[in-house]
Amino acid sequence: MTALTVFIDGVGLVGPGIADWAQGQEQLAGRAPGQWLKTVLTAPAHLPPAERRRAGAVIRVSQTVGFEAMAAAGLEAQGLVSVFTSSGGDGVNCHEICTALASDDRLISPTRFHNSVHNAASGYWGIATGAMATSTALCAFDGSFAAGLVEAVTQAVVQAEPVLLVAFDTDYPEPLRSARPVPDTFGLALVLSPVRTAHSLGQITLHPAHYLSSGVADVLDDAVLEAQRQSIPAARGLPLLAALARQQAGVLRLDYLDGCCLELVFNPC
Repeated sequence: MTALTVFIDGVGLVGPGIADWAQGQEQLAGRAPGQWLKTVLTAPAHLPPAERRRAGAVIRVSQTVGFEAMAAAGLEAQGLVSVFTSSGGDGVNCHEICTALASDDRLISPTRFHNSVHNAASGYWGIATGAMATSTALCAFDGSFAAGLVEAVTQAVVQAEPVLLVAFDTDYPEPLRSARPVPDTFGLALVLSPVRTAHSLGQITLHPAHYLSSGVADVLDDAVLEAQRQSIPAARGLPLLAALARQQAGVLRLDYLDGCCLELVFNPC
């Protein structure tokens, strides 16, 4: 089967102790230590005021990294195909709905209801950008980043056009946190192009015949960043960003489904 090759033209990143790709790049390259500080999210400035007031962490994190990656790639969002992937969607919204259902009146607010769908981030992206291109929302539990990457790479190659990949997770309040202990919000976005451009930072190649590996996923040297990788599903993509930050070629193995890893080849540009 033919290998699938794409180029990383833009990166967006936010997480515990990481404000953006520039700061994350320093940590992932080993030039600055990782810091586990509470993730800081800004209001989604591109949304109309009414939608901005309704936007929870899922919308804020996805738009923060999406716009950062898109700007770095020098692209407009209107015609950009997108893939949104998350292990569980909006944890706080899920908690509030469960709380309402456990109360005496059991009434759920319309805002809570429409924010509960898994493609909420994709929908708000369309509102903020006016994007009319195809958008995919998927979930593969702890393997959601790898699943999203496979989908985005495949779409970029097959459709011969750039694709925006946005991976994110948000924390859950108690008592859900005891069952799903995601400790904080994390977001990662990549603009993947089927051809090399002036913005290209690195190249990813997937070999469909053997892109799944039974080996152990790559780990990070920095203990704080490795703790994020292990505890927040969207952060499973950090080894790829570490290779990009260090411009280090090689075979990478990322956590995917139980008992297997996603194997890809990375080369710097």
